[in-house]
Amino acid sequence: MDALAELARSLQETPLGAWARGSSYAYPTANLLHLFGLVMLVGAIGVLDLRLTGLWRAIPAEALSRALTPIGLIGILLLVPSGFVLFAADAAALIQSRLFQAKLLLIAFALVNALAFRWLGRGRLARWDQAAPAYGKAMAVGSVAAWLIIAALGRLIAYT
Repeated sequence: MDALAELARSLQETPLGAWARGSSYAYPTANLLHLFGLVMLVGAIGVLDLRLTGLWRAIPAEALSRALTPIGLIGILLLVPSGFVLFAADAAALIQSRLFQAKLLLIAFALVNALAFRWLGRGRLARWDQAAPAYGKAMAVGSVAAWLIIAALGRLIAYT
């Protein structure tokens, strides 16, 4: 962890870290973009996940996935750089935070779950319109739970 802590401290001391801390606009703008990205990602993934658990069966799962996946991807494209700016502002403290560490682990889990779902569901979503298989439902529930906990941890980090 010492090498990781040193790397975080180095990032914090870069011009990016100084800009993120010192600018009147950088941190608030990054925070808003991070929130927008989260809403887009969790909104898109959440609706699809809830559909796979059995809600809104009149909406074809495959069509819903095609419509919402680009929104989720745009959300990720907002989350990653804005999160990096937020991290750079206070990297030395954040890397030591148990909440931040838990958030990163859950993000890894959620992303692996999403990739596994894409792989397992490829070409099968149309057959899941009446009922997703048990593993699909479990992955959907795990996804919704993980992203909601990730969002909660992100907010709680600010208060520790």
